[in-house]
Amino acid sequence: MLRDEACGNITSDDAGREVTLAGWVRRIRNLGGINFIDLWDRTGTVQIKFDPEVSAEVVKTAEKLHIEYVIQVKGRVQKRPKEAINPKVKTGEIEVSAEELRILAECKPLPFMIEDEDATEEMRLKYRYLDLRRPTMQRNIILRHRAIKAIRDYLDEVGFVEVETPILMKSTPEGARDYLVPSRIHKGKFYALPQSPQMYKQLLMIAGYERYFQIARCFRDEDLRADRQPEFTQLDIEMSFVNERDIMTLSEGLMGYVFEDTLDIKLNIPFERITYNEAIARYGTDKPDMRYGLELIDVTDIIANGSADFIRKMKDEGAGFIAITHHRDKNPSRKELDEYERTAKDCGAGGLMQFYISPEGVKGALTRFYTDEQLKQLVEKTGSNDGDLIQIAGGEMPKILEVMGKYRSKLAQKMCLVDKSCEFKFVWITDFPLFELDEEGNITSTHHPFTSPVEEHIEMLETEPLSVVARSYDLVCNGYELGTGSIRISDSDLQRGILKLVGLSDEQIEDRFGFFLKALDYGCPPHGGIALGLDRIIMLMAGEESIRDVIAFPKTLRAVSLMSDEPSEVDEEQLKELGLIVMRDEDEE
Repeated sequence: MLRDEACGNITSDDAGREVTLAGWVRRIRNLGGINFIDLWDRTGTVQIKFDPEVSAEVVKTAEKLHIEYVIQVKGRVQKRPKEAINPKVKTGEIEVSAEELRILAECKPLPFMIEDEDATEEMRLKYRYLDLRRPTMQRNIILRHRAIKAIRDYLDEVGFVEVETPILMKSTPEGARDYLVPSRIHKGKFYALPQSPQMYKQLLMIAGYERYFQIARCFRDEDLRADRQPEFTQLDIEMSFVNERDIMTLSEGLMGYVFEDTLDIKLNIPFERITYNEAIARYGTDKPDMRYGLELIDVTDIIANGSADFIRKMKDEGAGFIAITHHRDKNPSRKELDEYERTAKDCGAGGLMQFYISPEGVKGALTRFYTDEQLKQLVEKTGSNDGDLIQIAGGEMPKILEVMGKYRSKLAQKMCLVDKSCEFKFVWITDFPLFELDEEGNITSTHHPFTSPVEEHIEMLETEPLSVVARSYDLVCNGYELGTGSIRISDSDLQRGILKLVGLSDEQIEDRFGFFLKALDYGCPPHGGIALGLDRIIMLMAGEESIRDVIAFPKTLRAVSLMSDEPSEVDEEQLKELGLIVMRDEDEE
């Protein structure tokens, strides 16, 4: 062993003890002929003192040190003088007086300082192995480890079995594009990387395992954003002989245990539950941030009856009108009202109608188009009081709800409304529609085609498919969808019918899902589950805004690794072995 102790584990109880340490040089200081460095490893930092009275040779070697050199130090632990104690550091009461020093590895000049929080993300991703040394990244990755350990501990305690499912599987496109892997042995045929272990976990229920989980790697070839990656990790859970409440209760217990074990935070359980329709009506989104108010209010019955020509025109076109109200300390200026309107337009609104409630009555440029009685009704319906500003946007439903949902979020940021005392606000969204229309107007599954409809709606599948409610549920926290789950279809005839409704032919169904449909006929128990986005959960726990900051080696928004330069080309011999020919885009030729 090159060391017998970790840097961050030394305390004042070790005073007088001789230790051998190894790590990286973080800081270098020279104070009156005595050199000091901070030596760090994953456990923390400790101050090393190089005193010429102890060893002039060691001091001479220490003068060669630069930031991020890797060294081995042997010395004696000493208590610092009272005036030199650093209470901000775990090892701040002691230092190690170096008696021997060995340079294990030198370090070239750094592209950015390790503790530089202002380094660009591009630079951090290019030199990710250096970025991962930063205290913030060390904290995030260790937090991830602890959270995953807590997940395994909890699920093992309540009777779950961890089972790994294949990475090379059959291509069964279900929304996002698959990543395909060509077969060398079976030329012209391909494996797909799993978007989710959906069918495998259901097969495990048919196989009688009853309670399965997996820390599953998943892959989707889709457009990226801050909380997406081409490869990601989800906590996959499946259970037999359960209903929606059982799965929600299990998930709440799991989240409560993980947050308390890793962050010492006690969550408010059970989580609030609201329906999909209620979420859209109140917040304009199916993943609402519940840490603040600013709920949407439908004021169509009042605003649509205004006397202005543009309001009458909007009413004739079937527009709805949605309001948000919030308190102001004083009558807003024209400049402030214009700024609100610009923000609303950035969110997709055509404009913003604004009414201020003052002790003298309702004020605003559009009050002349409404009677006193109508303005009174507006104040009552929005629950407004003196000092409140009512802001209204109109447009086609449900689009205007989505627009005002976005504006609600922007307004909360502008007003700093997030309740810091309620840092993690979880909510279940239930009763989603089973189907929705895609951009071409075709029926597609809102979640995935293995989701069961509520029993009383099965007979509506052929006549009113868009009115059918799913036995599905999403777990949302602070405006992020953390997980999606459902009770699954356990009847092969119903499953086949759903696959037909989403546009698959009998041949396609048999080719893609034939093996699975056959399995459903061999004693399939009622079952359901949930897939929780582990990267997003850790992102929230760490207080980060991007999942890239909680993944060791992430890709950019263009699915590129700046560090290892992938995706990359392969040589012609490899392509020949696989029976592939690369077709270039015209603009690449």
